[in-house]
Amino acid sequence: MAKRARTRQRAESATEVGPRQPCPCGSGKRYKACHGAKGGAAPYVRRPFEGLPGECDWVALREFVPSATASLRLADDADRTILACSLLPMAMPAMVRPDGTIWLGLQVQHAFGDPSRDLAYALQLALESESGTDVQVVSDPGPGTRLQDRLDPKAKFEVEVHDGFDFWVADVDDPTGEIAATLESANESAAPTARLDAADAAYWTRMGDREFLRWVLPQDEDAVLDALARLHAAGEDRLRDDSRLIGSFRAYGLIVPVWELPSGTGSEPLEEPMKVMSGRLDDALASKEPLSATERSARNGLASRQLTIH
Repeated sequence: MAKRARTRQRAESATEVGPRQPCPCGSGKRYKACHGAKGGAAPYVRRPFEGLPGECDWVALREFVPSATASLRLADDADRTILACSLLPMAMPAMVRPDGTIWLGLQVQHAFGDPSRDLAYALQLALESESGTDVQVVSDPGPGTRLQDRLDPKAKFEVEVHDGFDFWVADVDDPTGEIAATLESANESAAPTARLDAADAAYWTRMGDREFLRWVLPQDEDAVLDALARLHAAGEDRLRDDSRLIGSFRAYGLIVPVWELPSGTGSEPLEEPMKVMSGRLDDALASKEPLSATERSARNGLASRQLTIH
């Protein structure tokens, strides 16, 4: 019985949320009493950005990249200018700029179980709004189209990381300096971040005097943990000799391993090590051999240090 329970629990954590687990929406309720309730809130979607070009970058901008943008293209209106922004002023869901450009905010205060549907709803409200409008989402929009239904599947999701939030007001006059003062405070709160070229969705950041590399991986969660365990057991999980893999977190159905780096490393020296690590990870993912006892122990250690944020 205990073995069956452990197997069932692992299956739930690897695929869907178990009924007695905390609801991933952050309500504090059990899933069965929240987004898993019959006739209640909309069902929770474990991997909401799956199928979108740049799924891993969507997750990164939604969760931990402070200031970045990427152009979007509608499937039915390629001429409309839309910009996905990691964060907008006051965490607004969307805004229609004076020139008609739509800015879509990814880091927002609401959570209704399916970020793709919620973002598509905010986008639709913006498309229906006049220039100069701030868009708010104050209640669950209910069933509806998702980003996968609205965006051109062939358009690349090309991320531009910014040093701060100056792009918010690049075209705004500020004769009194009030905006500049507010912007300075916002910029000070944004951790320096850079996207590496050597691997998709790999982001260096500095927080205080500590530096980290976070890498959003698109493969199946169990496969990633197995691969990282193989690398750790073989002593090949270091980006550089002076770095270490400190753990990982789960976000929107994907695994994000995190390496700690010595202070002063910066992002450029990580490009070549990331190429090497990408090759190592590909080889580990391709392995069909059962995990050895040492690798299983390493996997248990990785799993025990793993955090789930969404």
